[in-house]
Amino acid sequence: MKAKRILALLLAAMMVLALAACGNSGDKKQDATEAGKTDTKTAEGGSVYWLNFKPELDETLQDLAKKYTEAKGVEVKVVTAASGTYSTTLTAEMDKTEAPTLFVIGNQQGVKDWGDFALDLKDTAIAKELNTDAYNLYDENGKLVSIGYCYECYGIIVNPTLIEKAGHTMDEIKNFAGLKAVAEDIHSKAGELGFDAFSSSDMDDSSSWRFTGHLANLEYYYEEKEAGGWTECPASLTGKYMENYKNLYDLIINNSLTAPTDLATGGHDAEAEFKEGKAAFFVNGSWEYAAVSEAVPNATMIPYYCGVEGEEKAGLNCGTENCWAVNANASAADQQATIDFMVWLVSDPEASATMVGQLGIMPYKNAAASTNGFLNDAAKYTADGCYVMDWATNYQPNVDEYRKDLVSALNAYNADQTDANWDLVKTAFVDGWAKQYQTVNG
Repeated sequence: MKAKRILALLLAAMMVLALAACGNSGDKKQDATEAGKTDTKTAEGGSVYWLNFKPELDETLQDLAKKYTEAKGVEVKVVTAASGTYSTTLTAEMDKTEAPTLFVIGNQQGVKDWGDFALDLKDTAIAKELNTDAYNLYDENGKLVSIGYCYECYGIIVNPTLIEKAGHTMDEIKNFAGLKAVAEDIHSKAGELGFDAFSSSDMDDSSSWRFTGHLANLEYYYEEKEAGGWTECPASLTGKYMENYKNLYDLIINNSLTAPTDLATGGHDAEAEFKEGKAAFFVNGSWEYAAVSEAVPNATMIPYYCGVEGEEKAGLNCGTENCWAVNANASAADQQATIDFMVWLVSDPEASATMVGQLGIMPYKNAAASTNGFLNDAAKYTADGCYVMDWATNYQPNVDEYRKDLVSALNAYNADQTDANWDLVKTAFVDGWAKQYQTVNG
């Protein structure tokens, strides 16, 4: 039986002492919530057990746990689940007497599965450290189930030096009209400039995700935004923003080093093209910063401008599945100790610098500054009041089959850009969503 079902039955029975491992459904949760919302620095007798989601972070966290224990006298245990086993490990660990006090709920499915066992983090000391609400997960009742502790971003990477060599400035690119004017001008003069606007947009498996996953997010995001936000995969799309997707997609493939008719089979290295100064724009994400910045130190990232009204206030596509949750069934002392530890991780200069060094950026007011320029770009957009384009693409149903059909339709369009072939893209994009939703959900 799954941990959630077991715990739910025990909670319903309200067996306080004999079943202390699973906790009390009423009084204990109330006390725990109040404890979590205090700003007390430590909770006497409390300890921390973090079930870590990221194997690559294990060595760093073990070291930080040791330092915290030495400095604060609070026991911190870190257990790291093997790659691809977090869900099963969490289920097993939550059934134990000494269950994790800190764990990960990274998406809405996780909220459904584990939200009942997460402390409401609203108004807690750790929530007060956040500099944005963009990466937080809530349940249907508005409970703050988990909060992001790091995030990534994607958009359009730009070489400002090449923009200037083409006779333009970055200040011209504040919306789709500006991006289009600059890109088309560069492409028209590529022969004399020695570089083109966009690097290649191959549709093989190593590259197509940039357009069937990431670029598609602009359509999903604006639908989601208009609907007031998604908390689960919608059964269908309206396709209202397909024309905006087409605006940017057309601009990319028709103002590029590689002709659209040559994209299907791949074989072009878009990253190398950008690094070698052969293209001014490169569609990708923050994970490219280390590689790209070696060759283009002043590389920056701009949003997916696509012609949507008000997009001058658009930010980058930012998201994460790395979200902290605190065990609602832990003792009040353990909850307080866990929240104190979390606050230390995101606010202590040395601890937060160590975390940021591993994670790239943390969305907290007092965390150390990121050394990833693209993530810093994302943070600046947010600080300037721009909206974050969240990763609505994570809701894609039956993702592999959905994207496979979209690649096929895009290849047909790339080969012959007729209205009829674009209708195939819209069908794969919109009708394909409903089809795959039905495949998964019946």
